[in-house]
Amino acid sequence: MSAPTAPVPDTPASRASRAERIGDAALDLLVERGMRGLTHRAVDERAGLPQGSTSNHARTRQALLETAVRRQVHWEARVLTPDELPGSSGPDAPGGAGTPPTADALVDALALALHRYLTDHRALLVSRYELALEATRRPELRAFFDAAGSAFRGPLVAMMTAAGSPAPERHALSLIAWCEGLMFSCAAGSFHAAVPSRAELRTCFDELLRGMLGTA
Repeated sequence: MSAPTAPVPDTPASRASRAERIGDAALDLLVERGMRGLTHRAVDERAGLPQGSTSNHARTRQALLETAVRRQVHWEARVLTPDELPGSSGPDAPGGAGTPPTADALVDALALALHRYLTDHRALLVSRYELALEATRRPELRAFFDAAGSAFRGPLVAMMTAAGSPAPERHALSLIAWCEGLMFSCAAGSFHAAVPSRAELRTCFDELLRGMLGTA
């Protein structure tokens, strides 16, 4: 998630790259210094950009936070690879494209995604919580943060529907809440030094999903 250090030329193509570098630098600073350490000047320094570059891209703090949220969503989508999740349209999707996912396929995919997040992308969890907490104090950021997060809720509801859930919206909420609680415990809570193995996560998801779907 680190940004390159060399400045890029100011062209239309490089401006898109510059926005990504600014967002990545903002996430790095949130992890390292917290919300107080996120300033336009600090982002310029971390991204290796000329002074004033971040202000030109995101003039207000709200704009800078929105840039960080966009990159947060981008990296989270990379962690949760679509082709590994049941109900995706990719050729490698469990069960094949267009095939309703089985409970086993859901369990395997969710355990894989969550384990990868907890073991390889723990810093991304810290920046996520920094942004989520700031959103509780900024209504304008709250609306933006929630809209960005909806990109993950919809597919999960669709997965639960395809798996035969009698209440996909409620079951998706329960799954998200359980995952959120586990991620916080492992990133910043009492289990920060004891991340569950993929097999343990699979057992947990198996118990949750089979209870929801009413399968033996």
